[in-house]
Amino acid sequence: MCYFTKMHNGGNDMFKIGDWAVYPAQGVGVIEAIESKEFSGSLNEFYILRIVDSDMTIMVPVTNAGQVGLRCLIDKKKLSIVYDILEEKRTAGQSYGSWSRRQREYNDKIKSGDLCEVATVLRELYQIRGEKELSYGEKKVLELARKLLIKEIALAEGAREEQIVERVERIFLN
Repeated sequence: MCYFTKMHNGGNDMFKIGDWAVYPAQGVGVIEAIESKEFSGSLNEFYILRIVDSDMTIMVPVTNAGQVGLRCLIDKKKLSIVYDILEEKRTAGQSYGSWSRRQREYNDKIKSGDLCEVATVLRELYQIRGEKELSYGEKKVLELARKLLIKEIALAEGAREEQIVERVERIFLN
């Protein structure tokens, strides 16, 4: 388990307009605005987050941002931990269990918003893919985990996504 799920930004717990933020299972977005809206007679502040890959806009209550898992991009200095997870080899005789159990487990890991958990899902699915044809559901989860991981690492490293794809693919070819 990693420690990248904490919401922190330069020492305070507030995002600013223009900051990158990661929303669990949706990916990296940019804080486009901070708006006040009235609900049930009380004024609440919301982060207006536009997800980069899908162009979807999400309103996240400022007071619940940490609770829903909104966090900063992974620190570039901590990316080696993610790469170490991707490089872990499968132990002989290790069984992954049934797809239905793994699907629940993988979805929980992806929804956690923790990039290390996403890396674990990606690694396991790549390893399984090396042994057998993945089911449709497994392929969908693999693509989601891959997309989330690639986008965040590319932004954290200041690299092109193609470079990160090549690096990740090389890990699984060995």
